[in-house]
Amino acid sequence: MSRLAIKICGLSTPDTLGAAVQAGASHVGFVHFPKSPRHVEPDQIAALASAIPDHVDRVAVVVDADDDQLARLTGTGAITTLQLHGKESPERVAAIRQRFGLPVWKAISVKTRADIDAANVYASAVDRLLFDAKTPDGAALPGGMGLRFDWTLLRGLAIPAPWGLSGGLGIDNVVEALRITGAPLIDVSSGVESAPGIKSVDKIMAFCKAVQPC
Repeated sequence: MSRLAIKICGLSTPDTLGAAVQAGASHVGFVHFPKSPRHVEPDQIAALASAIPDHVDRVAVVVDADDDQLARLTGTGAITTLQLHGKESPERVAAIRQRFGLPVWKAISVKTRADIDAANVYASAVDRLLFDAKTPDGAALPGGMGLRFDWTLLRGLAIPAPWGLSGGLGIDNVVEALRITGAPLIDVSSGVESAPGIKSVDKIMAFCKAVQPC
């Protein structure tokens, strides 16, 4: 069985980034979306990423970003993966992947089984699908709100691309989520925070320990 991949998302300080790396995270995420309390600018990302070892992937999370925004992010040389968390079409996703030459993830908002099935149209355009909870209509943020969906919707499904699980994960439920879904990658943000946008070193360490006790 391959090692579980862990992404700690919404990092913005050297101490919490260091905790994620020390605890065994395979991916660290930086949110570039001004409406988010976790928003960081490209120069901040570059400064933070300079201390990350090469074996840890550095993911930029964007929402319906245009090519100029993406160029500023990728131009730092600090990003190894782009995560698209907006309403990007399969064609837009494929175009971003081709233009910027980086692996691309597409977040899929899930409330019902139909939402999961609809993700199939992205399978050939992405390097990973990320199933996240659908936020309420009119919400300012597309994710990072601590919401979860019915994980049993994923039980036993053949997903047509590499994938991961996000939305509402925390220290108290991540083991259950893995048992139900068998997710090869888990992505946590608000579940390791002491307040919106404020990551907790202790919670990051405890979350990783919960799923990787050895």
